[in-house]
Amino acid sequence: MTDRLDSFFQHEAEIAWEPTEPGVKRKIMAYGSDLMVVRVIFEAGAVGKPHQHPHRQASYVESGVFDVTIDGRTERLVAGDTFFVPADLVHGVTAVEAGQLIDSFTPMRKEFL
Repeated sequence: MTDRLDSFFQHEAEIAWEPTEPGVKRKIMAYGSDLMVVRVIFEAGAVGKPHQHPHRQASYVESGVFDVTIDGRTERLVAGDTFFVPADLVHGVTAVEAGQLIDSFTPMRKEFL
């Protein structure tokens, strides 16, 4: 996948889904060393388990309903809402309804490659 590093254009239909957790899969879209965009689809009830990483994360709820927990605080977000996770804070999500998140990370998540 590193052949797409700093590539100008990505075509969603040409990128394979990767399973991550039960009921969750992702597509790594555009990325360079300092930024990465990832599509993540959740089935209803699927959980993005609590975790932390040194990357800053901004996420857009494209569809569905999610309970998002950041640093012990939980809010319900719906399509059109966003959330921001500073570096090293524990965070996770639960899909109340099936949906999709668009995650952006800085710097890129090398471990995803």
